[in-house]
Amino acid sequence: MLYVKAPAKINLTLDVLHKRPDNYHEIEMIMTTVDLSDRIGLMGTAKGIHIQSADRFVPNDSRNLAYQAAQLIKDTFNIKTGVIISLDKKIPVAAGLAGGSSDAAATLKGLNKLWQLNLSLDELAELGAKIGSDVSFCVYGGTALARGRGEIIQELPTPPNCWVILAKPTIGVSTADVYGAFDVQSAQHPDTEGMIRALNEGDYEAMCANLGNALESVTLKLYPEVEQIKEQMKKFGADAVLMSGSGPTVFGLVHQEARIPRIYNGLRGFCSEVYAVRLIGERELLA
Repeated sequence: MLYVKAPAKINLTLDVLHKRPDNYHEIEMIMTTVDLSDRIGLMGTAKGIHIQSADRFVPNDSRNLAYQAAQLIKDTFNIKTGVIISLDKKIPVAAGLAGGSSDAAATLKGLNKLWQLNLSLDELAELGAKIGSDVSFCVYGGTALARGRGEIIQELPTPPNCWVILAKPTIGVSTADVYGAFDVQSAQHPDTEGMIRALNEGDYEAMCANLGNALESVTLKLYPEVEQIKEQMKKFGADAVLMSGSGPTVFGLVHQEARIPRIYNGLRGFCSEVYAVRLIGERELLA
């Protein structure tokens, strides 16, 4: 069995620029990885693609992005043998943390080794773009600016060291509904260049000040539970708070470790899925 780590991501910024002729949205976002990871196990078998997971919310068929990654590799390189994909899920499902995309990226990287394809990360990221908008970033990991549909990746410096509190309410968010209600003209667009400067300078306060997500106001209107968690996280002492992706997970950045217990324990009264993790933010740690 070959094992591959699949870390979650958070959005330090997320901007939606316009709707494209292909009906996708042109996006510009800065993502970074955090130390909350699924564990992907890969084992060769005679034929077929078989998904194994103890999580009842994880599909075991072609709806699963790891399945799609394996199918894409098999079709592209005419692989006749099969694979058993074991998913040990730690990242919440449908949370705005790219759990499914990271599983797909880890599957691509793992099968590259298992089937001795000798593909580069760039080649794997190009394949990943065919599966979903976050998969290319997840192939590289670390910290990056993603443009286009998410497939144009520019590596950025690792953020300053800090803790990340993640809180996911027990609701599902429809990404399609959020984008459907999004209005480019009235949206609050984040300062992407300001965030890039903060990362280049290693400035924690500037990083906190430049957090921004153009989708957040839409999700907060549609799902008041998300706004409640965001307000509580601020109240309990996080330095800066933002929703990740299209939600519903909210994250808070915390520089002083001593604040973690109060924030963590306080949030547990509002939702069951709360995590205190560190930023990873470096590609080298994810190879």
